[in-house]
This record gives sequence, structure tokens and C-alpha cells, in this order.
Amino acid sequence: MTDKFLKAKHWQLFLLTFAIPMVFQFIMIGTMISNIGSETNSDPSSIFNYLQLFTLVMIIFMSIYFGWFWSVAVGLQKKVPENVKMKVRKFKIFFFIPMFYMLLIMLLMSISMNGLMENGEEPSGILIAGLAGVIVPLHLFSMFCIFYSLYFVAKTFKTVELQREVKFSDFAGEFFMIWFYPIGIWIVQPKINEMIE
Repeated sequence: MTDKFLKAKHWQLFLLTFAIPMVFQFIMIGTMISNIGSETNSDPSSIFNYLQLFTLVMIIFMSIYFGWFWSVAVGLQKKVPENVKMKVRKFKIFFFIPMFYMLLIMLLMSISMNGLMENGEEPSGILIAGLAGVIVPLHLFSMFCIFYSLYFVAKTFKTVELQREVKFSDFAGEFFMIWFYPIGIWIVQPKINEMIE
């Protein structure tokens, strides 16, 4: 699977990770708004059906997006010069933390939404404060892990391109291109294709 991501064309990745999910979200939001505004469907629980569909789209999007990260960071390691040591194990740990966090959030949201729909009661303030006390630090750490993954992917890419040890100033441009993926993929992926060939 790693080779498929590395050999994929930039327009294919753009379609899979940005264009198709964006069009799908526009259609879904438009349908949701028109259904909520109609007099025939006044059931507020229909919003939760759309949220479940949105969650599925996000899982697919994130799988492709993070799959590309993994492919570049791990798949290009065989092209890294032998005298350059990269912390691949640290990357792998930080790579999986946001995934587990996102799954945990989706699970918690699903449980709480189902509980709200069945009970019809408002959640207690203590429960909300407790969840916020757990979720906020986890969310911040997850964001740090994602930024470290961006950093490592950009560093790996530039190390392979220059065939030497690199500093952040060498790959800062690639870091921001990968961060702003819908624009950067048009520049970074063709270079990755050349590296693989």
C-alpha cells in the first residue's frame, strides 16, 4: 500500500483527500439544511443520521491523508543515506496517538448522542466538565503529534531529496506545503514520484 501512495499522481491524491470529500460535504450539508427547513421532516434526530454519514466520510479522508503521511515517512526510509539517523520509532508512536484519540472522540460522541436521544435528558454539568478536563489535554497533545508527523514527513522528504542531514531551515517550505496539503500536494507529490522512479 505504501508504494501505491508514493507512486500516486498529485491529482489523484488531491481528488481523494480534498475534492471528493469537499463536494460530498457540500451536498450533505445542502440536503441536511433543506430537510430541516421542510415542514414534512420536523424530526431533529435526522441531524444525527447526517452526522454519522459525516463521520464515515471523515474516517475515509483521514485514512487516506494519514496513509500518505505514513507512506512518505516510512516508505522513503530506504532512500535515506546510511549516515543519517532518523527517529522512525518516535514518529510511529506520535503517528498513532491522534488516530486513537480520534477513535476515542468518535466513540464518546456516539455514546453520548445515543444516550441523549434515548433519555431525552440534559447531561449533568459534572459530566461535561469531566469530559472537557480529559478531552482538552488529549486534544492539545494530539495536535502536537500531528505537527510532529508533518515535521517528520517533511524532514524525510528533504533528506532523501538532498541526500544529507537537514535542519528545519532546509525543509521549512516543505513543512508548510504538507501542512497546507491541498496546495502543497501539487508540488511535493511529483518530486516524490521522481524519487521513487
